Formats: sequence, structure tokens, C-alpha cells
Amino acid sequence: MGRMTITIDDQLVARAQRALGVRTKAEAIRVALHDVLRRQQLAQALSNRGAIELDLDQQTLADLRSGG
Repeated sequence: MGRMTITIDDQLVARAQRALGVRTKAEAIRVALHDVLRRQQLAQALSNRGAIELDLDQQTLADLRSGG
């Protein structure tokens, strides 16, 4: 993990800490970055929705869920 010095609005970080329920600035930034990446991945997955067609019936799905 690298260290860096950045200039950032203290009030913005404090608000993020409260909103995220974290104690440190570093933790607030880490959680916020993870959230941004998670949201981006979700948006990408949603944009691909319907792009793959699966020819599965209810019985096949039930078999897959049961491991059979």
C-alpha cells in the first residue's frame, strides 16, 4: 500500500466519515473508493443485462441449484 500526500477538503472528509460510519480519514477514503468501484462494476453488469441468452427451463435451474 502506497502513501501519498493530497490536499482534500476537511469538511468533505468529515462528512464522508460520518456517512460511512468510519473513524479515520484513511478509512473513509478507502471505503469511498471501494464503493465507487463497486458501483461502476454494477453499472457495467446492468448495461450487459440481456446480452447473454440462456436457454434454461425451470427443471434445469432447479437441478443446477441442487447440485445435480
